[in-house]
Amino acid sequence: MKLFEPIYTSILKWAKHRHAERYLAGISFAESSFFPIPVDVMLAPMVLADKDKAWRLAAITTVMSVIGGMFGYLIGSFFFEAYGEQILSYFHAHDSFEAIQAKYAAHGILIILLAGFTPVPYKIFTIASGVLGIAFLPFVFLSLVGRGARFFMVAGLVKMGGDKLEETIHKQIEMIGWGTLGLVVIGATAYYFLH
Repeated sequence: MKLFEPIYTSILKWAKHRHAERYLAGISFAESSFFPIPVDVMLAPMVLADKDKAWRLAAITTVMSVIGGMFGYLIGSFFFEAYGEQILSYFHAHDSFEAIQAKYAAHGILIILLAGFTPVPYKIFTIASGVLGIAFLPFVFLSLVGRGARFFMVAGLVKMGGDKLEETIHKQIEMIGWGTLGLVVIGATAYYFLH
């Protein structure tokens, strides 16, 4: 039974849609402040669909992600006291939030540079930055550098992989899909039993 190949084919079609860049911008904004799915799932197929736009797509993703991060910062600054418990519960992020607070205490604001590459959702860092009152302009600058590094790296790797990467993914999509699903199930099970 082929489950992931039709999904992959649909994603590539959506990536070529005339409004795809707008959707990418919206998802990039939302992912940095409240949306649970990483934007890479949209960026990579869009670069595969049109490799000549790789840097443009990475730039759109970076800028909108930072603007979304600014919104997350504002949520932390102005709404966390009233809605913080609900936000953390929605993302199941109490432990992550406490860990991020400890990382800020240990490493200071430079932790934002690394935030784009950690498994902890970036939105938790943006909200925590607002809660902790991290200086806004350095937060924006370091977000731009960290998020830009991540998205330009993703776009560059996909662009370099080119047609060969697309062909490999297409051939192995079922194995990749089932493997990813298996990792998610293992991770969720481990999380359930450890907490």
